[in-house]
Formats: sequence, C-alpha cells, structure tokens
Amino acid sequence: MINNSDTICAIATAEGSAAIAVIRLSGDDAINIASKVFVSANKNKILTNLKANTIHFGTISFENEIVDEVLVSIFKSPHSYTGENSVEISCHGSNYIQHRVLEILIKNGARIAKPGEFTMRAFLNGKMDLSQAEGVADIIASTSEASRKIAFNQIRGGFSEDIKYLRSRLLNFISLIELELDFSEEDVEFADRKQLKTLVDEIKNFLEKLISSFKYGNVIKNGIPVAIIGEPNVGKSTLLNALLNEDKAIVSEIAGTTRDSIEDVVNLKGTLFRFIDTAGLRDTEDIIENLGIKKTYEKISKAEIVLMLVDVNEKNISEKVNLLSAKLTSKNLVVVVNKIDQIKDKKEFEKTEHLKLISISAKNKTNIEKLINLLIEVSGVEKINKNETVITNLRHYEALTKSYEAIERVEISLQNQISSDFLSIDIKEVLHYLGEISGQITNDEILGNIFKNFCIGK
Repeated sequence: MINNSDTICAIATAEGSAAIAVIRLSGDDAINIASKVFVSANKNKILTNLKANTIHFGTISFENEIVDEVLVSIFKSPHSYTGENSVEISCHGSNYIQHRVLEILIKNGARIAKPGEFTMRAFLNGKMDLSQAEGVADIIASTSEASRKIAFNQIRGGFSEDIKYLRSRLLNFISLIELELDFSEEDVEFADRKQLKTLVDEIKNFLEKLISSFKYGNVIKNGIPVAIIGEPNVGKSTLLNALLNEDKAIVSEIAGTTRDSIEDVVNLKGTLFRFIDTAGLRDTEDIIENLGIKKTYEKISKAEIVLMLVDVNEKNISEKVNLLSAKLTSKNLVVVVNKIDQIKDKKEFEKTEHLKLISISAKNKTNIEKLINLLIEVSGVEKINKNETVITNLRHYEALTKSYEAIERVEISLQNQISSDFLSIDIKEVLHYLGEISGQITNDEILGNIFKNFCIGK
C-alpha cells in the first residue's frame, strides 16, 4: 500500500560533486525536522515560525558539529510541489556533505524517498493529474527541444483537460441512462440519443487524432530514423560524416565499402535524428555485400525519412530516381543530388525534377545547412511549434486505443437502438479507459509501475 504519511527526503540534484546540491524534504513534519538541524545566521529565526515561500541563510548542525553553510527554502501546504509542507536545502555539492545532511535528516525522523515519490505525492494531493506527472519524467529525460516541447505541453495539461471535459459530458449521459434503467417498466427515455450521437462523434474524432499522433510522437522522442540510400560511391558515408560532423563512416573510392548499416543519433536544431548509412544498392555477386543490401531494404522499411543520393554527373538521373522510388513505401522521400562541386553536365541536372530535391556537395559541406532545414520541414516538427497535442507515452496510446474500440461499440449500439443496459456497459468502458489516462481511475499497481522509473528526488 502507498504510504503518504511519512516525511521523505532525497537529493534532488544529479549524483556527484558539484558547486551546489539540493536536498528535498516533504511531509507533515518537514519544517519541524528541518528546524531541528538548521541554525539561522540570525539566531532569533526559527523555521517553524517563518513565512512560506521564503529563503534563509544559516548552517546545518548536528551534535554541536557544523556540517555546512546552507540556504533553506520553506514551502507550506498546500502551496508546494507536493501539496505538503516542504523544505529545500541548498548545500555545497560535495558527495560527503550531501549524504551527511541526508543522514542527519533521517536521524531526526525523515526517511529516504522512493523513486518518483515526490511527484506521486503531488498526484495524490491533486497538484497534477497522472498524465502531467508522467510529463515530469519525460521532461527530465528529454534530449532535444522537440521532445522537451512535447513533455512541457503534457505538464501544462496537454490533452488531459480535453479528456476530463469529454468524460464529464459522457458521465452526464450515463447518469441519465442509468435513470432510464430505474424506470425500465415505464419505457421512458431521459438521455437524448441525438445529443449522445453528437458527443460520440466528437470523442471519436478526438481519439483518432491522438492515436494517429503516437507514431510521430514516438519517433520524435527516440530520434527520427533517416535512411541514407543510393548506389555505391554516390557519397552516402561522406554525407553521414558531414551531418554528424565527425568521421563516423569509412570513406573510400572502392565501390561497396559500406557493407553493413552504420547508425548514429545527432541533435539538429533541437530535433533528434537517427541517421542510418546503408550499403550501396546495386547488382552484385558478393555474398557479404548482398547481405548488406538486404539490410538496406530492411532499414528503409523502418525509416520515417529516406534520403536518396544520386551523383550529379550520372546520366538519366530522373529515370534512376523513379526506379528506386517505386520500390519505396515511405512518403517522406528526399532526393539529394551530390557532388555539385564536380558538375559536368549542368543541362542534364536542370532537367531533373522532384518534389523534394536538393543539391549538395557532401565532401565540401555545401548546402548541408539547407539539407538540415529540409529534414526538419519534412519531419513535421512544426506540429509541436503549433502546440498540437502529440502522444509519446505507450500507456496513453493503449488506453486511447481501448477507449476508441469502446466508443465504436457505443456508436454501433446507438445505430442499432440497443437497449439502455448494454449501452451503459459500453459507455462505462469508455469512461474507465479515459479515466486511466488522467488517473481518475487507478490503483497501486499502476502507480507503482509508472513511478518506479522516476529518478529519486523527483
């Protein structure tokens, strides 16, 4: 069972030596415990008598030993992160000092917090809903501007407010339907089926939009996979090195040098991309090279964006592009005409047309910046900049999918004029799964699974 009565403490900053570290206390006795070990520079100040949202300078002392000079911040219930009395102690970042302060707090009645326990208490005390709490973990783990924006939108409420609103309207209908069941013998109808049908359509559209955003949100969170493909010696490895700004892939004049895929993740203007340099596409009798080419097509099938490199001096560029693009299922195809520093036949190049085409010199890094801008445009990151809701959490995706399946059953029941008791069952299922997302319906097992992945101190 969840114990929400103890006063907990933990180091809130990263492990290791630093200039400053922060130690958090939260619980009914947080201020009392801190006052036992804190001596203000102004001897007349006692923490329990001081105003909330104030900071005080002094020392942490124990058994006549001064451990460190600190700043202590006081927050009183309910106006704190957890909704409880809270204290934050800013001390010097020595590993020894941090753990010594923790030891002293524990000896005075606190206990070490479990992973995510501060945020769990914030949820249990109504300071945030469950999806917002998960957004806290996501923002801590964010590795790019795009993933930060998604997580921050979730912390601020994101789609959870819309879910609560739709759920409350659905609750009104089910209340009326339940009332109909009480008067089943009189054959009365309290819930307007036309209005319910309108609400069902609204919920379906809302869920469809969120569910479809998951694939995009997941790749944004983990890095957008980009496959670099083309014939041997068109400069795929050189392009990878230019994008990564390091010599990751071996470059040589020998055709078929790259026989296996090479992957690396790089942050380009706030968006994570996972670039995959693949084996050159050609007909060959080399068994090892053929295995690499087979892997190339596997990587293409998993990529969100495909960069198709062609040599500017090759003849029939359009024909080769059309031949290769016909084999691809990816909609996000970008044709990259490489080696413009070696251009011989400008006329042939000018005849080449494609929706998403850019000319570069990977060797000289010409137009690499333009290619990066095109990648960001193709990735669809502008959705985040427009504050569109994007789902990245698998738990949310599963609950939304089950909600959608249940709301479809409600729609079918309305179309077939199914009796109120069966209609009620399906609506309750929709309410259940929507409630799981925000935490209106939850249990200790779900909470344990969510918060066990948090860092201690958050």
